[in-house]
Amino acid sequence: MDPATRSAARLAAAVALPAALVAGLVAYRLLGGPGAHRGASASPAPQSSAPVAMAAPPLAEHPATVCRALLSRLPAALRDRPRRPVTTGPEQNAAYGDPAITLACGGPRPSVDPAAFVYPLSGVCWYAVTGPAATTWTTVDREVPVTVTVPNGYSGQGQWVIEFSPAVGTAVSGIADPPTGCTG
Repeated sequence: MDPATRSAARLAAAVALPAALVAGLVAYRLLGGPGAHRGASASPAPQSSAPVAMAAPPLAEHPATVCRALLSRLPAALRDRPRRPVTTGPEQNAAYGDPAITLACGGPRPSVDPAAFVYPLSGVCWYAVTGPAATTWTTVDREVPVTVTVPNGYSGQGQWVIEFSPAVGTAVSGIADPPTGCTG
C-alpha cells in the first residue's frame, strides 16, 4: 500500500470510528440497553383506565381496512400495561398504560433524510424523533404508516416499540423501496 493510500485509510478510520461510536450510543439509549425489558423506570402503580385523547384523521378506504386489521391483532395488554379506551378512532388508535403508550395507524409518512438513523426492530423499520415529553416512532417501510408514541418516563423505549412489530409486520404490507438503513 502506498503512503497516500495508507494516510487516506487512517483518516477514514479516524472519522468513521467516532461516528460509529456516537450512533451506537444513540441506539443504546433509545433501545434501552441491558435490563430494558423489565419495564418502565418506575414500578407499576395503579393505572388509569380513563379514555386517552387521540386524534383520528379521516382515512381512505384502503388505509382504514389495513388499520382495522392491525388493531384486531394488537394485544389486550402491553407487558403489564392494560389497553385503554381512546376518545376517537378506536379502529385506528390504541393506548396502553399510564402514562399512555399510544399507537396511531394511518397518519402522515415522516420525511426521513437518507442519512438518518432508522431502527429495524423485529422485522419492521422505525424512525424515532425524541421530543421533550415523548419519543415518536413511525414506520418507514410500511404501505400505511404506524406511529407509536412512548413517554420519556419509560426506559428502553425501543423495547416497548418492539412489542408492536409482530402485529405491524403481519397486518401492514411493506413497501417496495424502504430506506437504506432498513435493509441488510
